[in-house]
Amino acid sequence: MEMNWSPLWISLSVAIPATMITFFLGIFIAKKVISANAPVSKLLDVIFTLPLVLPPTVVGFLLLILFGKNGLIGRFLYSVGIQIVFTRLAAIIAAIVVSFPLMYRSAKAAFEQQDGNLIQAGRTLGLTKIQIFWRIEMPLAAPGILSGTILTFARALGEFGATLMIAGNIPKITQTMPMAIYMNIQRGETKIASVWVLLMIMLSFFMILFLNFINIKKEEKGIHNITS
Repeated sequence: MEMNWSPLWISLSVAIPATMITFFLGIFIAKKVISANAPVSKLLDVIFTLPLVLPPTVVGFLLLILFGKNGLIGRFLYSVGIQIVFTRLAAIIAAIVVSFPLMYRSAKAAFEQQDGNLIQAGRTLGLTKIQIFWRIEMPLAAPGILSGTILTFARALGEFGATLMIAGNIPKITQTMPMAIYMNIQRGETKIASVWVLLMIMLSFFMILFLNFINIKKEEKGIHNITS
């Protein structure tokens, strides 16, 4: 049977925009949660982390409630001619929701571990909040944020349950690599399924390898700063 490579391109077309959106959204919300008062911050932290521990099918069901034809948001979108369910956009939304906690928690941890004296020094020098963020906070948080970005991309690339619920398994439209594995196993096409499994293992391997490389560089930099 001829190999159809569309699931690879669909997976990338879903994971890349989902990661880009989650990158900015995760950093923004992490900063807002940190700056909130303690009770609100703890509540928001639970809410934004929840998709990480919920079963993907539960996340998919909740997305259907929101974006389905009779959903809270979907009803309005359908009235203006916009369909979300069973489209590529639905797959991107599912990938954003399930991968967001990884980016959010990585960014939050990176900002919380920063030396407050450096930020205070920036204020003393007359830097604005925006200048402090870009010149001090972001460079210090960069390794943690980059790690979160890699994990986010990997999670978005491998999303299955929520995507199946809201986007379906439509060849050349919403059929990602995990969907292709599932479909080919159901059909008994184990050789084709094995190709997709091997490809996903290789992609995951190199992403983890890159993540470890970043962590090693971060540790070497920390040791250099201590000894210098």
